[in-house]
Amino acid sequence: MRKTIVGIFAHPDDETFGSGGTLAKLAKTNDVYLLCATKGEIGQNFYKKGDLQKMRMQELRNAAKVLGIKKVFFLGFTDGTLSNGLYHKLAAKITTHLKKLKPEIILTFEPQGVSGHIDHITVSMVSSYVFWKLPFIREMWQVARPYDKKRYEAQDYFIYFPKGYKKEDIDKTVNIEDTWDLKVKAMMEHKSQIEDAKRILKMTSKLPKEEYFLVTKK
Repeated sequence: MRKTIVGIFAHPDDETFGSGGTLAKLAKTNDVYLLCATKGEIGQNFYKKGDLQKMRMQELRNAAKVLGIKKVFFLGFTDGTLSNGLYHKLAAKITTHLKKLKPEIILTFEPQGVSGHIDHITVSMVSSYVFWKLPFIREMWQVARPYDKKRYEAQDYFIYFPKGYKKEDIDKTVNIEDTWDLKVKAMMEHKSQIEDAKRILKMTSKLPKEEYFLVTKK
C-alpha cells in the first residue's frame, strides 16, 4: 500500500545532499512531497550570474523530478532568518501543508541540523513540534551523520559543526546503492551549489553508499 511521505527541509539542496538516495528509494513505491522553508537566496552561486532565488527554486524542482518526488512546496521564508521569532509562523505553514497531504512519515534534520546551520536546527525543532501535534503522522525520520574524526576535525564551515552520532545511536541505515546514481544526478541539478556537491561527493567517495536516520515512532 502506497504511503504519503513528506520531506521538510530549510534550503534547496538539503533534500538531495542529505537524503536524496532514500527519497528516491521511497518515491518508487510511495507518494513523496517536499516542503522547503526558504528559496536559498543568500547562498553562494558557483554557476552563473542571475537571480539566485529563481535559479535555486528551479534547481530544486529539477532535482525533485530526478528523485521521483511528486511536488515541491516553498514556504516563503528568507534564507538565513529562521529563528525564535518565526517558530510559530513556520509551524503554522508546515501544519497547513501536512493537514492537506496527511503523511504517515516525515523526514527532516536531526536536532543539531546535521551541519550546525541555524536554519536546519530551526526546521528540525519545528518539525518535531508538528510531529507530536498531528496524530496522522506515525513516524519521523531525522537525517543524521555518523561521527567521522577526520571529517569533524577538518570542518570550519560553520562556527559550530556537530560531531555526528555513534553508530549504535543511529536507528535506521538505508542502503542506497540502487539509487546512488539518481542521488548524484539530482545533486548535479543544483548547479549554483555545484562546488558543495563536488566537495560532498569527494568526502564520501570511499564511504558506504548509505544514509542514516534517527527514527521516532508514535
